[in-house]
Amino acid sequence: MAKIVYSMNQSLDGYVDHDHAGFLPNKALFRHYIDQVRAQAGGLYGARLYQIMQYWDEDQPGWDAAERDFAAAWRGHKKWVASKTMAAVGPNATLVHRDPAALIRRLKAELEGEVYVGGTRLAHSMAKLGLIDEYRLYLHPVVLGKGTPFFRGARPPLRLVGSDTFDGVIRLTYVPA
Repeated sequence: MAKIVYSMNQSLDGYVDHDHAGFLPNKALFRHYIDQVRAQAGGLYGARLYQIMQYWDEDQPGWDAAERDFAAAWRGHKKWVASKTMAAVGPNATLVHRDPAALIRRLKAELEGEVYVGGTRLAHSMAKLGLIDEYRLYLHPVVLGKGTPFFRGARPPLRLVGSDTFDGVIRLTYVPA
């Protein structure tokens, strides 16, 4: 049975922003992300996050070895994209127009390992249904003061089960309480 994991970068004041320079991963964290994507059974993405991550679908001039490794892991990673408006998705991705919760339940029953959930709206709807098994917050030493909150609406009751550091970034791991 798969474990459903919601994991994103977050500022100290609780916001996510993929464009903020303070969220650029250091070498240790980037290596961790590469290993994590390689090990996952797949990922369910909201449309906006998926569109940001499509950057990795095509090689870019000037990439270093780590960036090429991440791109290879991303491309090999099975993806499902929850969107009511997108007409098509890229390689190794399946568009989910209806009922991502039913998909998560099916993936949880059929797959082994971790299935990543990315995107705050999507994760919020999955959390409200009790479908998130683990939360990983990567706290970066920045304060944004505004933006998209990691938790939309009320934070579910959580219990801390672990923490790690990656050269200044702290990962906090929680499970539903």
